[in-house]
Amino acid sequence: MKDFWVSCGHHLLDREPGGGLVATDEFFKAYFIRPELMPPADACQAERQLHAALLAEPRRPVGADEISSIADPDARENWQFVLAFRELLLSHPTLEAAYLALMRGGTVALPPLFVNQLTHVILRNALDGCDDPFVLRAGELFFRSQRVTASHGSLLSMDEEWIEGENPVPTTPLLALLEIPEEAQIDILGEENADSYWRRSDMFDMGLDLFAGGRGMAAVAEAMTRWIAHLLAVEVMIEPLAELRDATLTWYVGLDSEATAIGNRLWNGEELDDQTTGRVAGLFRLIFSDKTAVSDGLANESVYLIMATTPEGILRMKPQNLITGLPIKRMEVAS
Repeated sequence: MKDFWVSCGHHLLDREPGGGLVATDEFFKAYFIRPELMPPADACQAERQLHAALLAEPRRPVGADEISSIADPDARENWQFVLAFRELLLSHPTLEAAYLALMRGGTVALPPLFVNQLTHVILRNALDGCDDPFVLRAGELFFRSQRVTASHGSLLSMDEEWIEGENPVPTTPLLALLEIPEEAQIDILGEENADSYWRRSDMFDMGLDLFAGGRGMAAVAEAMTRWIAHLLAVEVMIEPLAELRDATLTWYVGLDSEATAIGNRLWNGEELDDQTTGRVAGLFRLIFSDKTAVSDGLANESVYLIMATTPEGILRMKPQNLITGLPIKRMEVAS
């Protein structure tokens, strides 16, 4: 089986018998050698000592005084964030359990960067063995912002970072270590170039057509299905929809902040103007295969999933909404 998303560091992690990811010293070291944490030439002695100590012993306890004694305020903040992330992973048996605890806790204190990286590696685990490049590319929506543009009957989703600049800024601990060709270009994923995704998966330089009824939307549905099964051990069927015609909106989940706002308006019986309707990038119907997992009174109801862009055409999917927003009686880690 071909590998993909090497930059997430999945090969640095262990797996427990149930398939969940287990943090290792090597995984933590990949964070400690990030440019943000590498002491510069003018770094103070406290910063240098802390960095060296954690490279030698990645699970070493760190006192508050060791952080406060770092002279550079940016360095102090960076260490506070990465150590909070480390403690989250160390306090749970798997990364999946850590993710669920983080999302169920209400307020997510970690910066979005860490949440996206955790999503990236967990989704890599959920999609392990997948041989469909369309599903893998669809999975990128879970952890990378997209710019969505209508073009000649297509709805093209392209990595925002690539669109904004010719050279991507590394956003995962290992991405900076990979050799990314300078001449890389954005191509739209299709049958003729699908096989090239395997060697380009860490470049995030392939677009996806989200046209309703097309293969891209079916791939997004499949990625969400696997995500739910992996994290919640609940089997569902998800189908893309072209529109919400005569649908009873008993339960819905906004897959991003914009979609949640739109869903709230529909729930309250408001009419959507053409501009708002035009920002809806995806509609799906979710049906539970196991009715016993659903909250009382909703076993036979469909759950509608809404995906939308900002007025500027940016899609920032929140896959955690699939974990916290579904009407499930019990939500347990699958591994």
